[in-house]
Amino acid sequence: MASYKEIVTKTVIGKSKKTIKDKVKIMPEQNPSTVLGCWVINHEFSGSVTNNKAHVNGSYDVNVWYSYDQDHKTAVTQKTYTYSDELNVNIKNNQTLSNNTEIIVRSLKQPTVSDVKINGSEIDLTIEKELGVEIVGEAKIKVPIEDDFDDYEEIIDEENIDEIIEEIEPEYLK
Repeated sequence: MASYKEIVTKTVIGKSKKTIKDKVKIMPEQNPSTVLGCWVINHEFSGSVTNNKAHVNGSYDVNVWYSYDQDHKTAVTQKTYTYSDELNVNIKNNQTLSNNTEIIVRSLKQPTVSDVKINGSEIDLTIEKELGVEIVGEAKIKVPIEDDFDDYEEIIDEENIDEIIEEIEPEYLK
């Protein structure tokens, strides 16, 4: 006859990913003629849970290489942008989130410039990134246990070894 034991363990109780497009503007020191290159570096982020939603706060640096003075000179301008994104996460087994729920955030696609346009004296950029969130919570699992199963090995006292040897039938070993 089997009985059950409950094991409490940490497990992923919700998972979600989201592609986000940020529109940003850079005001370079000179009026740009042509954008020669754009890149995003130093992406940092962290997550938290508030009101049953996952929040990701982060920042990244945007660098734009551009020409000016009728394409005779070049310069690079840099600006740091911060963001705060909210992700809906489908939580399994109707569990509720709290402020001390563990959250794991991953950048599934690093921020990259997907579109750039010169708009007068400023440069308009579209930054695209993909974030993944995992919510870690507790779960209980039931495991069947056999009550009459004994996995202990019996230890024989050395004092009684002579008695045991006498009980062995000599014909048995042949």
